[in-house]
Amino acid sequence: MTLMKKSRDPLAGFGSLQEAVRDMLATWPFGEREALSIADWTPSCNVSETAEEYRIEAELPGVKQEDLEVNVEDRVLTLRGERREEREQKGKKVHRVESSYGSFMRSFTLPNDADEDKVSAEYKDGLLSLRIPRTAQQETKARNVQIKS
Repeated sequence: MTLMKKSRDPLAGFGSLQEAVRDMLATWPFGEREALSIADWTPSCNVSETAEEYRIEAELPGVKQEDLEVNVEDRVLTLRGERREEREQKGKKVHRVESSYGSFMRSFTLPNDADEDKVSAEYKDGLLSLRIPRTAQQETKARNVQIKS
């Protein structure tokens, strides 16, 4: 009796190729994978807006709050973090691991009317909710420019 099911996915072997490339880049002469901005996994994010604000919700199950970082710089909001792998417990035999572990990074370019100084974040039950208030949009005025000779 076997617990593993044979894969019918013709691309199943490419997972190990991806790991090999990631490992090769980890030993790149310039250093760590983080320096090359290679993420181990990518969280799912939902982005929405109302008349008052923009919202970003990132699904981060298993990520501890102390392993999260939110940064805003030059109109780019960046989420960084790490989901740490559970260490195998004595007497426990693992048959399959389908969860992704390691570091991640997601970046979002904020719209012109987003108030990047008032971004707020809340983390509860594996869901990071970011609120970005909108500023009063200034109307652009068109004007004719005189051409001198």
